Amino acid sequence: MTNWNKRWVKAAFWWLILLVAAPAFADSGGSAGPAPYKPEELEALVAPIALYPDSVLAQVLMASTYPLEIVHAARWVKENPNTKGDAAVKAVQNQTWDTSVKSLVAFPQILEPMYDKLDWTQKLGDAFLAQQQDVFAAVQRLRARAQEAGNLKSNEQQQVSVEPAANGQTSIVRIEPANPEVIYVPAYDPAVVYGGWSYPAYPPYYWPPYPAYYPGYYPGAALATGFAWGIGLAAAGAIFSDCNSCWGGGDVNINSDRARNIDRNFDNSKLKNGERNGRWQHDAGHRQGVAYRDSATRDKFAGSRGAADKRSQYRGRGTNGGNRVATADRPGGGNRATAADRSSAGNRSSMADRSAGANRAGASDRSANSNFNRASNNRGGGYGGGYGGGRDGAFSGVGSSGRASQRNFDRGSRSMQGSGFSRGGGGGSMRSGGRGGRR
Repeated sequence: MTNWNKRWVKAAFWWLILLVAAPAFADSGGSAGPAPYKPEELEALVAPIALYPDSVLAQVLMASTYPLEIVHAARWVKENPNTKGDAAVKAVQNQTWDTSVKSLVAFPQILEPMYDKLDWTQKLGDAFLAQQQDVFAAVQRLRARAQEAGNLKSNEQQQVSVEPAANGQTSIVRIEPANPEVIYVPAYDPAVVYGGWSYPAYPPYYWPPYPAYYPGYYPGAALATGFAWGIGLAAAGAIFSDCNSCWGGGDVNINSDRARNIDRNFDNSKLKNGERNGRWQHDAGHRQGVAYRDSATRDKFAGSRGAADKRSQYRGRGTNGGNRVATADRPGGGNRATAADRSSAGNRSSMADRSAGANRAGASDRSANSNFNRASNNRGGGYGGGYGGGRDGAFSGVGSSGRASQRNFDRGSRSMQGSGFSRGGGGGSMRSGGRGGRR
């Protein structure tokens, strides 16, 4: 290697370190962190899902707080296209994902966009963790708007009802399946169904209906009525929550018996107050190293896992028994699994549940810094793409943002020499860019 190439490699290495360190430094030193989402931002975020049935909406919101497990579940669905509805839920009972994520394998028309739009999924989860009541309030404002526009009404797919809120100031719009045993998931254009959009600075997130799940729809077709209805799903077994406390209280109710039908290992202690049928509470153990948006949220959830565990997460280890989840902190050598995780002498596992020892590409079979850059697969249309578009940058913090940088800076020059950055192993490349796209 020439001296020039050596200098370039060193410069690229330290640029990568600064890249993954930036989020941690931006949220340290007494900084207040990012500002809360504005009401109009929240409406733009929930616009594609606000008209889902209440229980389905609640489970999408819960699952969005575990974006990396969404990746695993979506891949499972792609690998098992003929396993559907309740049968799909039973098939994933032994997976380690959160109950809310498992439930979504019954709804591929929801799971696939969440996977394709990981940037949106992570933002939705961040908003739900930090501003749960505000998110539900945004949903109700949009539902009221859709009703006023004449586009939200009862039909053979859904039952829409309106009731006064407990405070007597606003009404609550509920959406339930017309038949509890068959669940329909609507797809719609927010710019049409809500009677126009009032916030040009915050256009709504939107993706056209995926033709595989909405027969009769083809790419480019206009949704003149605002709605497209897919095939009804026999997926009552996938429902384990309700929104009786969502509206006004801001909590999701969990039915433990139903949850246990989805997840055999469901633990009541993970609910608020450990109630048998209680209120949902985020479980940082299923976050798998994905960075939280701000220090307050991180301290609220990840901080409760104890000082030793926090140190492990900061240094690049995940929450699932010590596996290291950062890919950017070991650009050349790949992540090393713990002894208990190795199924063979040379098996180096990663967050994508690989069994082959040669796979060192990182959290989502991608090299570099876990950004999941998949601009070429960004399927949005119309407004599709979100802030920044598709999967680009959605996981800029996965297992790296504070932890990897801290360890690399602590090691100083030894890190650069021992990391194997100049070797040809996994993690030595980085995809750039992303289409940005329209929302």
